Amino acid sequence: MTNAQAHAPAGGHDSGWLTAAASLAVGAAFFALWFWLLPQWLGFSVDTAGSALWRWLAAIPSVLGFSVALRCIWDFGWTGRGTPAPIAPPQRLVVVGFYRYVRNPMYVGFAAGWIGLWIIFGHANPTLIASVAAVALGIHLFVIFYEEPTLRGKLGEDYEEYRRNVRRWWPRLRPWDKPA
Repeated sequence: MTNAQAHAPAGGHDSGWLTAAASLAVGAAFFALWFWLLPQWLGFSVDTAGSALWRWLAAIPSVLGFSVALRCIWDFGWTGRGTPAPIAPPQRLVVVGFYRYVRNPMYVGFAAGWIGLWIIFGHANPTLIASVAAVALGIHLFVIFYEEPTLRGKLGEDYEEYRRNVRRWWPRLRPWDKPA
C-alpha cells in the first residue's frame, strides 16, 4: 500500500468518517475504562503535598503515550476502516503515522501513559510491577499467538513485508515506506 492509498480510505470520505468515528467511540470506551473505572477500583489518588510534586513531571510521558494511542485509534478508523476491538478490526493494513516506526504503537503508547500515571499516583510498588509484567507478558503472547497469525492470514504478503521491516515493540529510527 502506498502512502497515497493509506491516507484515502476506500469507499469515499463518508465511509472514512464513519469508521473513524466508530474507532474513536471504541477508543473512548477503552480510555473511560482505564481512566475512570480502573483508578477508582485500584484506589488511586494523587498526593499533591510536599515531595510528591516532582511526580507531576511524569505527566509528560503519560500525555505523550496516550496521545500516541489516540492517534493510532484514529488511524485504525480512518485508514484501516475498523476499530481497536477484535470484533471490528481494521479491514486494511495500517502503515501510517506511528505504525511506520513500530508494529504495535498503541500498546507502546498505553504502556508509556500508564507508567507515567503510576509515577504520578505513587503506586509503583513491587506488587503492581509484578502485575504489570504479567499483563505485558499476556499482551505479548496475545500479539504473537493471535494478532500476528490473524493478520498474516487476512493480509498475506503485505503484512509479511511490513513485519520483516518494522519491529514488534522497539521503534525504528526512521519511518518505513513500502518500496513502490
